Amino acid sequence: REDAPVSAKLDKVAALADCILYEDDHLLLLNKPSGTAVHGGSGLSFGVIEGLRALRPEARFLELVHRLDRDTSGVLLVAKKRSAHCKAVQAPLLKNILQSGERIVRVNSEGKPSETRFKVEERFEHATLVKASPITGRTHQIRVHTLHAGHPIAFDDRYGDREFDRQLAGTGLKRLFLHAAALRFEHPGTGETMRIEAPMDQELRHCLQVLRKQAKGQ
Repeated sequence: REDAPVSAKLDKVAALADCILYEDDHLLLLNKPSGTAVHGGSGLSFGVIEGLRALRPEARFLELVHRLDRDTSGVLLVAKKRSAHCKAVQAPLLKNILQSGERIVRVNSEGKPSETRFKVEERFEHATLVKASPITGRTHQIRVHTLHAGHPIAFDDRYGDREFDRQLAGTGLKRLFLHAAALRFEHPGTGETMRIEAPMDQELRHCLQVLRKQAKGQ
């Protein structure tokens, strides 16, 4: 990874401290902000893992157990011990790499099996709030599956619908409406089943408030 002076990123590092949802000797869970990459690279010198290493310099092992897209917010699990990290299973997805280096995932009969279960939570005039439960963990899985179903996610700059985005202009939304609301896993030390929830940020909550008012005709 690219090493840059921590002093130049102290504000970002400090902000990460306020995002910690749970921490013990084995693991750390963070409510990752939208717009922050999980790790540096591809021209980015700062990511969550670099920030946490600066925040916890005494921790000899800090590694991502899974990943969230840069614009996705929500629960991110980080292992603080190698033994905890080895309990996670990660499955890479074959994807198309464009000349620009951008990754594009498409539904294809030759691709790896992937499954997402959806549940409608609320219906609005021009949008629907849906809870997505990914059974597999492929790159961009939820974003591609919603597109395939004919309902792309709001403000998705890669798989979205610009006309749909314009319909939501009055909500103040400017980010991908994709949030990892909860994560359930078996604690690597105690074996206990844990469920950690992460609240939505103000921008997503405000968007929903506006949509609810519009649905009521107010």
